Amino acid sequence: MFEKDLLAGKRILVTGGGSGLGAAMGRRFIELGAGLIICGRRLELLEATAAQMRSDLGGKVTAIKCDIRDGAEVDGMMEAIWHEAPLDVLVNNAAATFIAQTEHLSFRAADAILAPTLHGTMYCTLAAGRRWIEARHTGVVLSILSTSTITGRAFTVPSAMAKSAVLAMIRSLAVEWGPKGVRTVAIAPGPFPTAGAAGQLRPEGRDEGWARRNPLGRAGEHRELADLASFLISDGAGYINGEMVVQDGGAHLRSSGAEDLLQWSDAQWEKQRAARSKS
Repeated sequence: MFEKDLLAGKRILVTGGGSGLGAAMGRRFIELGAGLIICGRRLELLEATAAQMRSDLGGKVTAIKCDIRDGAEVDGMMEAIWHEAPLDVLVNNAAATFIAQTEHLSFRAADAILAPTLHGTMYCTLAAGRRWIEARHTGVVLSILSTSTITGRAFTVPSAMAKSAVLAMIRSLAVEWGPKGVRTVAIAPGPFPTAGAAGQLRPEGRDEGWARRNPLGRAGEHRELADLASFLISDGAGYINGEMVVQDGGAHLRSSGAEDLLQWSDAQWEKQRAARSKS
């Protein structure tokens, strides 16, 4: 399945591609022959990641600073990309979340999650899709979602709402855009530890023992998600459209992943709010 030229000739944009799972997917795409573009808000991080990829793997990697929460910036980024050559694949990876008691969320805090996770994903999808359809160019949109789209998830309600909305988008566009040559697919990852997620979602020792509670007794490895992503965007998955593949070791069949937080004390929640206000 993973022949060296699986993604040869494809230009792929990964949002939030400067670190974590976005960078892991990007590295794998390059290994399989793709040209890579990564975007995010921190240009210094993006350029460092791109330089490391070029050094380690060769190939072409471009870093573009773009705040996907701003539709005008997204459109400008897409214009710059298309000026060189059409994009072939969009990977909607950028998102934001943190744990919080929902009744304590301010409107601003909720919007900080909804803006990149829902609006930014929609802006990027519309900007790419419009150009593909106008040029009669085939394309693939892969969105990284969450098993909260299946179970719901207490204490990360805005994220669960946003990811569920994106799932509705990919299913709807599968029907609307499929006849025009654009496929939409998604992955719902379970626990794939990253530095960023650990700080926002697993403070106060929440990480203790959670991997053992997974039916497979471990966390996912970044390469596993990158391999699944590579397959779904490849021509070999050309008959998969409008589907979300769960990759979590079966964890969502046992728990939504938030039940331990029901036991937190007021003091623990206050400590978490204080830590978030400093970040």
